[in-house]
Amino acid sequence: MLIHVIRNDNQYDYVQDFTLDNLIETKEIAKFKRGTGWVTIGTHPVRGRKRERTIKENDRILINDEIFVREYRRANM
Repeated sequence: MLIHVIRNDNQYDYVQDFTLDNLIETKEIAKFKRGTGWVTIGTHPVRGRKRERTIKENDRILINDEIFVREYRRANM
């Protein structure tokens, strides 16, 4: 999806939605348009960079165990 942006040199542009986070982080844009209107970087709340979470093997086992227990309880109620 294309998103309407205003670059720092006041040029209007359209960018791919997946590039928006990078443009915000590198401060290459001044504004972008949401469904609710224009968002000014530094003034309005914007989405932040998603933290990459690494799942360790023990965490993966714990998650699987929790899902198993929940599904087991549903099946036996």
